[in-house]
Amino acid sequence: MHSAASPSPPPFALDDLCVNTLRFLSVDAVQKANSGHPGMPLGAASMAYVLWTRFLKHNPADPAWFDRDRFVLSAGHGSMLLYSLLHLTGYDLPLEQIRQFRQWGSLTPGHPERGLTPGVETTTGPLGQGFANGVGMAMAEAHLAARYNRPGFGIIDHFTHGIVSGGDLMEGVASEAASLAGHLQLGKLIYLYDDNQVTLSAGTDITFTEDRARRFEAYGWHTQRIDDGNDRPAVEQALDNARAETQRPSLILAHTHLGYGSRDKQDSYKAHGSPLGEEEVRLTKQNLGWPTEPACLVQPAAQAHFHRALTEGPYRQAEWNTRYAAYTRAFPELAKELLNVMSGELPAGWDQDIPLFPADAKGIATRVASGKVMNAIAPRLPSLIGGSADLDPSTFTSLSGLGDFEAPGGSARDRQGSDGGGWSRAGRNVHFGVREHAMGAILNGLAAHGGTLPFDATFLIFSDYMRPPIRLAALMHLQVIHVYTHDSLALGEDGSTHQPIEQLASLRAVPHLNVIRPADANETAMAWRVALETRDRPTVLILTRQNVPTFDRTRFAAADGLRRGGYILADAPGGGEPALILIATGSEVALALAAREQLLAQNVAASVV
Repeated sequence: MHSAASPSPPPFALDDLCVNTLRFLSVDAVQKANSGHPGMPLGAASMAYVLWTRFLKHNPADPAWFDRDRFVLSAGHGSMLLYSLLHLTGYDLPLEQIRQFRQWGSLTPGHPERGLTPGVETTTGPLGQGFANGVGMAMAEAHLAARYNRPGFGIIDHFTHGIVSGGDLMEGVASEAASLAGHLQLGKLIYLYDDNQVTLSAGTDITFTEDRARRFEAYGWHTQRIDDGNDRPAVEQALDNARAETQRPSLILAHTHLGYGSRDKQDSYKAHGSPLGEEEVRLTKQNLGWPTEPACLVQPAAQAHFHRALTEGPYRQAEWNTRYAAYTRAFPELAKELLNVMSGELPAGWDQDIPLFPADAKGIATRVASGKVMNAIAPRLPSLIGGSADLDPSTFTSLSGLGDFEAPGGSARDRQGSDGGGWSRAGRNVHFGVREHAMGAILNGLAAHGGTLPFDATFLIFSDYMRPPIRLAALMHLQVIHVYTHDSLALGEDGSTHQPIEQLASLRAVPHLNVIRPADANETAMAWRVALETRDRPTVLILTRQNVPTFDRTRFAAADGLRRGGYILADAPGGGEPALILIATGSEVALALAAREQLLAQNVAASVV
């Protein structure tokens, strides 16, 4: 690692030993499981080794240290490479877990899972998602640094690194996220592109022949090419150059060999997603000068070298703790706020300005009520940050007076932010552009980073564009909030393309996802309370475009019944047994109440749930 405390670089032979340890821990684990992806770890081990041992700021003894560098393996199929790195550098991932790769109940599933394996920052596997998650992490770092750092006190100062694959770059979500990252000038975002020119079924020459470097340059990225990904000095120099580039995110295109060292499968799709086979494992080890037995071999010299992270990490964290203590003395109120946002706790009094809406037969749209609630909460909840897919005027999700998150020096349009708060890294309104898929995945990165409580917004019909990140947020137990407006058939002139029919039911089918469709303004306020208090899962708020009545809560049950998921809004007269129970959500609840009144006029007792 690059610091004054680091010893001199190890000799070349030791580097070879360490890289081959990464390779063959991965290959042996895949072979033992008889399932997995050996090709990527064989080809990318050298550049991963350089990144993790020369650059990555982390502490294996405390994976949650806030100012650590974030590492994203977007090419999640190469999970054994990450598990090997985590095991060797001293994370709580014993060798027995490596041997249990892909087995039920192990800490080493087929693709990395956040919250299961120590040191895994985000769940990856669906290609392109990790790429966009990393953009969100880099945005979180930039935002928190702008808000909390002061001259002489770089309390938030870390990089987001990742390894991405050809498959990642083919996915549309990566294109959306890369475009935004370039616009935002996220200079502390650095990706190593494992350019092995092979996919699961063939070479990339049959589908993916564009000039990727020029494409990313057009996005506003800094790009470098490395002819040989095993050329460790070249990788180190490229990473140094990327860190020196502060105005642009970086993509390092490293030409690697899938299944490196394999006699029959190097550079072939056959090394991508299947074990090499016992004989080919033996031959590959012989080819690279590695002992054929035992499996999962870790030699003492390699272990000792990787374990430098267990000395370096605590040293860097202790150094940071000293700076943070001085920061606390110099800026006590700011430090208190930072400590609170890092913990994810809601500050005292965060909800004291939430409005209570009076009964009103005409009422207001729940999207409008939501906007009022958000703007009452935001000044007291500094971690709340987010925006829409170019729909703020329609979703009512702009945070008034809190500025726009933008590139240093402001927008090329040379104007104030949309809410009059100006352009700033510290701004809390994010303009995602018409990029719904990336927006959802970036939100996951913001939440996984920590220190932010992110929200986004679009029309309910366009939740279909966001299904993968919604599902992954639920798998990761991330607290993200999706605001989906224009929720019913009452869109009229927009036509069938904008009318959500199956979206509500399909969202409710996602395990571990809170789906709340409030019936009026006060239920909307309660829905926001639930969303902000629920830290272990994402929440979807489904809101109306049209006005709906604000119910008279002296006649009907209180809105906090929403906390139970369902409640009796209007019981049968006298509390007797109803002949009918009308069940509705959202804008249909007012219709159900009107139907109840008509039934009562015909002496039919009905309740509304």
